[in-house]
Amino acid sequence: MIVDLYLRMAFIITGICTFPHCQICTLKKMLHIAIVNGPNLNLLGVREPEIYGHLSFEQYFNQLAKRFPLVHIHCYQSNVEGELINYLHSCMGRMQGIIINAGGYTHTSVALADAVSAIGIPAVEVHISNVLAREEYRKTSYIASKCIGSISGLGADGYALAVQYFVDNTLLPKQ
Repeated sequence: MIVDLYLRMAFIITGICTFPHCQICTLKKMLHIAIVNGPNLNLLGVREPEIYGHLSFEQYFNQLAKRFPLVHIHCYQSNVEGELINYLHSCMGRMQGIIINAGGYTHTSVALADAVSAIGIPAVEVHISNVLAREEYRKTSYIASKCIGSISGLGADGYALAVQYFVDNTLLPKQ
């Protein structure tokens, strides 16, 4: 108990943590990434499974969490444009990366593109289907130019590729 108190005081004074397995320091060292999914992505596994696959996003998210145990992946989905924008704003100062699949808003929302640009967090655009092989209107993305990259047509694995990009290219805060 006295040693524990001494170590805690040393941390407060020096800012250097000497606790093994400290949860606070572990969280600080983890990479925080937000996956932001737009309209109809709550229907993954049900909606057009021949295009979007048979897994729900929750099932796929569980696979992602197991594959990247040192990455804290925050997921958010909304069918409402303003809610997506508000969530992106809330990521400022908390996330080191954004993975965005804006769904149909990709092709229509200047406001969502402006939000991605405004928050100053590196973003990767992901699309489960190959949008360039689909209808003509899907070939326009207002969001792509605000992102560091785009992944399209690789199914749900596009999310894992985006997470891996951030793992490989993001510098975490030093302790």
